[in-house]
Amino acid sequence: MDADVIIVGAGPTGLMLAGELRLAGVRPLVLERQPRPRDTPKANGLGGQILQLLRYRGLLERFTAASTDPSPAPRFPFGGVHLDFSHLVDPPLHALQVPQPRLERLLDERAGELGVDIRRGHEVVGLSRDDVAVTVEVRGPDGPYRVTARYLVGCDGARSRIRDMVGIPFPGIRYPEVNRLGQVAMPDSVTLLDNGDYEVPGLGRLRAGFTRTDRGVLGVGSLTRDDLFVSTTEDESAEYDDDAPMTLTELQDSIRRVLGADLPLGEPNRLSRFTFQARQAERYRDGRVLLAGDAAHLFPATGVALNAGMLDTVNLAWKLAADIRGWAPDGLLDTYHDERHFAGARVLLQTRAQVALRRGHDPAAEALREVFRELLADEQPLRRIGALVAGTDIRYPTPGADQHAMTGTFAPDLTLHTDQGTTTVAELMHTARPVLLDLADRTELREIARDWQHRVDIHTAKTDHRPADALLIRPDAHIAWAATINEPADTTAPALREALSGWFGAPLQTTVQIVGRPS
Repeated sequence: MDADVIIVGAGPTGLMLAGELRLAGVRPLVLERQPRPRDTPKANGLGGQILQLLRYRGLLERFTAASTDPSPAPRFPFGGVHLDFSHLVDPPLHALQVPQPRLERLLDERAGELGVDIRRGHEVVGLSRDDVAVTVEVRGPDGPYRVTARYLVGCDGARSRIRDMVGIPFPGIRYPEVNRLGQVAMPDSVTLLDNGDYEVPGLGRLRAGFTRTDRGVLGVGSLTRDDLFVSTTEDESAEYDDDAPMTLTELQDSIRRVLGADLPLGEPNRLSRFTFQARQAERYRDGRVLLAGDAAHLFPATGVALNAGMLDTVNLAWKLAADIRGWAPDGLLDTYHDERHFAGARVLLQTRAQVALRRGHDPAAEALREVFRELLADEQPLRRIGALVAGTDIRYPTPGADQHAMTGTFAPDLTLHTDQGTTTVAELMHTARPVLLDLADRTELREIARDWQHRVDIHTAKTDHRPADALLIRPDAHIAWAATINEPADTTAPALREALSGWFGAPLQTTVQIVGRPS
């Protein structure tokens, strides 16, 4: 085998997957048809659950240091209205502004540090597979060649050739609208008012947020007094090449069509154009070929695709590694489709809801938006919608009855006190290994885990307001099993043994070193 896993596509999804696979001890090979990283910023940053995951990998500080605005205002567009979390002490949705070219450089650097082989200018033109391997035909700068690996993952975007080669259906629809976005310097002639609105020469006062006309929607806003975000949405049937950059003139022409007037624009920092589709691959796995990111799903709203795609890879990497290294229990790799298809369907749900809010122009649609705004004035529905957009409300389906409420959810970042000092759940997850966290000094649970200590790190600690007696945490930071507080040993012991076998394979009789007795 030339590699353990071939990854097709060196965008954020492919690069994140490569890094996660290396952490899990397998050899990925990344093939990217473009000869160099793209300069066109298709996305302007990250938001939602992926930020927490990056912190759990010890990477968030690196990304924050590269951000154009580490602490953007907690206001997010949602179907033509705004989610405003500015009055909440702990918003359910966060964002980090990192233009996509910079994001890809960071992920590329990380992959390089981990020893990933990334080949740019190498296009996959053919694929064959059997029961043990996948072979791809590659057209590279020095001519054609073949490479073989145990698995292949298509991270090659919305027009995925890998998806087409293996014949995975990609049902859904394309909406007849084109969205243009510009982040520009604040023009000298435009005045940002104290309430966030703008005074524009020749136009008068322009309200911040969304302005609807018979010709489309104009959105304006600012993160600082020195910048201006402008977006337009128009119904068009034209097809655009995603790799063809948008110009400032194109944005100005669109503003003129929608608004019926000119809006002064300063020097651009970001210009992008995109169309909206709602699609989801029927299956994320076809034998030894898998899909992740835009190759697996497309959403009709901004700000969610990178979050969903990068989280796909964190779920997939450790399961692929388990199979390649020979200890995966039956059906483990199939849970990638089960869990991430479920998560993708949740994202499709809320982004399709945004379409319904965004596209209506009649009085009934205006009434719907007004009712929605009134609901968002209350904290509970605002938090619920924020968690839905962030992806933090996901609870993966888990087999069996009477599961603890935390099973299938993302592990909370508890502060942990041990005789070796204070640590956190996030710090325990930096190595991307499974963790059994004993929070109640339950010897019988640690004894059961002894036979899995070669795969599962065992930690004991105390924490304030413990949510369970013990947590079994997967490498993707989701909880595989939890012990109810003060639950009898005769029920917790067999349940833990079943969870360890079901997620981490057969036990190995050996000794174990328990890390961090509770202080």
